[in-house]
Amino acid sequence: MAQHYRFDKEKASRRPGITPLKEAIDQMLEKYRLRNRFDQSYVVAHWDKIMGSAIASRTKTVYIKERTLFLQIESAPLRNELVRAKSKIIELINREMGTSLVEDVVFI
Repeated sequence: MAQHYRFDKEKASRRPGITPLKEAIDQMLEKYRLRNRFDQSYVVAHWDKIMGSAIASRTKTVYIKERTLFLQIESAPLRNELVRAKSKIIELINREMGTSLVEDVVFI
C-alpha cells in the first residue's frame, strides 16, 4: 500500500512569517561560516568602486589572505604613493564593508 506524505505544520522547522531575502542570505552566510570569504570576494570584485578607476586600472592583482590585502601595482610612482597611504586604504575598505576585514596592506 502506498504511503502519502502530509505536511504537518507543528513539525515544520520554518519560522512563521516572511523573511526578507537579504536577511535569509545573511543568516546562511553566518550559519555556514562563509561571511569572511564573501566579504573578501566582494572587495576584489568591487575594487574599482572602492579605490577609483585610476588606481583600479593600474592594479594587476588584488586578493585578501589572513586579514592582509595583497596588491600588485603596475606603476612604480603609484605604488610609492599607495605605500604612504596604507592606513587610508585600510580605512576605505573597512568602512565599505562595515567590519574590520583588512589589517595590513602588502605590495607585491
